[in-house]
Amino acid sequence: MGGLSAEREVSLSTGRECAAALRDEGYDVVEVDAGRDLPIRLSEISPDICFNALHGRWGEDGCVQGLLEWMALPYTHSGVFASALAMDKARSKDAFRRAGLPVVDSLLADRDAVRADHVMAPPYVVKPNNEGSSVGVYLVNEAANGPPALSDDMPETVMVEAFVPGRELTVTVLGDKGLSVTDIVTDGWYDYDAKYKPGGSRHVVPAAVPEEIFDACIDYAERAHVALGCRGISRSDFRWDETRGLDGLILLEVNTQPGMTPTSLAPEQAQEAGVSFGTLCRQLVEDASCNR
Repeated sequence: MGGLSAEREVSLSTGRECAAALRDEGYDVVEVDAGRDLPIRLSEISPDICFNALHGRWGEDGCVQGLLEWMALPYTHSGVFASALAMDKARSKDAFRRAGLPVVDSLLADRDAVRADHVMAPPYVVKPNNEGSSVGVYLVNEAANGPPALSDDMPETVMVEAFVPGRELTVTVLGDKGLSVTDIVTDGWYDYDAKYKPGGSRHVVPAAVPEEIFDACIDYAERAHVALGCRGISRSDFRWDETRGLDGLILLEVNTQPGMTPTSLAPEQAQEAGVSFGTLCRQLVEDASCNR
């Protein structure tokens, strides 16, 4: 839990929630704040299973998974390749296209070029190619006077993606089965604060959408999970333009380490499907392995 990424605080919250639930399920749990000394800490503890509650870079992109494979420590969630592929938005979109899944037009561009001029006709979104949780996301409206003033914290290469209007929908896949569809309702952009601050968003589960859209979300999420080679649990995020029907449903990305905080979407969907938070955590532990 914790770690070194921009999503450290969310990961600490996820870790605390999961540790408490696993203790209630009867497990012996040691909480490890993942720093540069992680290999030493793991050698000292010698755990039977590593529950990966890390988010963002190093914890969600295949790095810590590679370390755990090297140390022959069974772990939860997706393996090295699926984690790295899902975290790289450009390459994961290529995998989605090959699987026949609907994605929006996008390109990779130099940060300074994006600052200097529109590299795509507005409206569009600018975001890191390898971060999650809406970290460093810029929305450029049609009425924008000029290109976005990207912060120096943004990577040198960023993704520029055509903006998709409509509703924010998401599906959790547990094992290989989509659990439900959630409609995420916010007053504005679904950014970091909307995701994680109390009252930042309202989750409607199951989503009040036409059966065709509900079923398509489940189908697309399950296919995306398979296309990337995910294991354990994943969450697929969509935008749906109601005015275009099924053609307006777009897959944005897949999260291989979905949040497990008090405001998180995956535990809500599991609860809706009759799976308690403790049972959810236990299932992930029981699924743990190497060679994922």
